[in-house]
Amino acid sequence: MKLLLLLLMYTQPQLSLMAPIGLFEVLFFFCFLILYYFLIKKPLGFKKDFHSNPRNWPVLGMLPGALVILHLLYDWSVDVLENANLTFQFIGPWLSGMDILITVDPENINYILSSNFSNYIKGPEYQEVFEAYGDGIVNSDLELWRNLRKASQVIFGDQGFQNFTTSTTRSKLKDGLVPLFNHFAKEEMVVDLQDVFQRFMFDTTFISLTGFDMKSLSLEMPEVGFANALDDVGDAIMYRHITPRFLWKLQKWIGVGREKKMTEANATFDRVCATYVSAKRDEIKKGKSGEDLLTLFMKLDTTKFELLNPSDDKFLKDFTVGFMAAGRDSTASGLTWFFWNMSENPRVLTKILQEIKTNLPTTTGSDQDTSYLNKLVYLHCALSESLRLFPPIPFERKSPIKPDVLPSGHKVKSATNIMFFIYAMGRMKTVWGEDAMEFKPERWISETGGFKHQPSYKFLSFNAGPRTCLGKNLAINLMKAVIVEILQNYEIKFINGQKIEPKPGLVLYMKHGLKVTITKKCSSPE
Repeated sequence: MKLLLLLLMYTQPQLSLMAPIGLFEVLFFFCFLILYYFLIKKPLGFKKDFHSNPRNWPVLGMLPGALVILHLLYDWSVDVLENANLTFQFIGPWLSGMDILITVDPENINYILSSNFSNYIKGPEYQEVFEAYGDGIVNSDLELWRNLRKASQVIFGDQGFQNFTTSTTRSKLKDGLVPLFNHFAKEEMVVDLQDVFQRFMFDTTFISLTGFDMKSLSLEMPEVGFANALDDVGDAIMYRHITPRFLWKLQKWIGVGREKKMTEANATFDRVCATYVSAKRDEIKKGKSGEDLLTLFMKLDTTKFELLNPSDDKFLKDFTVGFMAAGRDSTASGLTWFFWNMSENPRVLTKILQEIKTNLPTTTGSDQDTSYLNKLVYLHCALSESLRLFPPIPFERKSPIKPDVLPSGHKVKSATNIMFFIYAMGRMKTVWGEDAMEFKPERWISETGGFKHQPSYKFLSFNAGPRTCLGKNLAINLMKAVIVEILQNYEIKFINGQKIEPKPGLVLYMKHGLKVTITKKCSSPE
């Protein structure tokens, strides 16, 4: 019924207020439905073909097949890119603007993100698809991005902010995660560990950003509108990547489906951000000096950073939404996949536990020094290996300003869509060796027994070049602190029979969550 309504509205004369919709688009839509239905009815042979040789259908390109195997997107990307010598041209429907050059070639990535960085931007199409993030650092380009980057570097390098984030993590562990795990253990509950990590990171990130705690991590496990809005935006943006532009634009205009949820999520962002920005302004007027990001940004000396307006509500909203999306999702994803990898690799877990026992300080308490985390080399290697195989951000996209030729020899026109499939890159035998599919922390250990750094354009979990993640070290130390706290005090047992598979999206989450039971270790403190 919804599809019929959409189709009827699609062909009505009153849509003349929009950009004209021609006969081609109508025919395309009907062809798309017919072909998609046919492929769904007989998918098995097609899936087999698509993995080795994606079919380019007349008019519709490779999109119908991509939709059929969408739930297998990550495995598909590994197979196709390995067979295509690391770079593959995806053909979208005619005139849809969905043609994409997909590459995991380290030379291409280094060229785009570093050597010829000035020619490759997010671009207006990216900004349109990711419009919910406004003009924040996620979407920004050129001079606006440079000024946001400079300001962020100053703030992230501030010792007060670093101390604040460390104490925030410590407090949320002590007063949030530990009591919750104790409750789960006492009640012998089955819990979704992924949901717990999302809530932990939502609260931790929000406190670091605003100084306020929404307390989504509690015994009640409450619904939080802002967190749900982040999820809805992520789903809608992924949908825009696999849907012809004219179709999602139409849905946005009508106000149906994921586009309706996107609009509602934006309204939630406006409301929540306005509340906390106002509260922060009141604090500053009263002379309270916080070390949270929002306070520090609102106190920026704008004479040093052109194009930034920290007194503008929209600027602060865009900054807040972008930071929350980046801070919550990537780290929560990284923690979830790490613990699943430990269940699959007990040998690695045993070595990590021994390393923790050897290096953990004998003193405990809220003022405990966290420098011991730097001594946990094998843990760092295992965490890096988990991020290699299960990168929190599974793909990145860029677009050239001017025509160019990549090191692989592929020619790109202005505004060409280029995607890095980071998930597939971590599994390329050409890049990581014949054992690329193995979980092997030892590949990160140097000859002297220290941590062996890999080039960022090869290990792309924290981006590369001038746009390398500023919060990389903060995120790694946070994850180490959470891992040590849990492994030191609890046994995590994974429920047998659950299906573990990634959900196609902007963030590499598990489609069905991660169900576990928690047992408190006898030696752990009450």
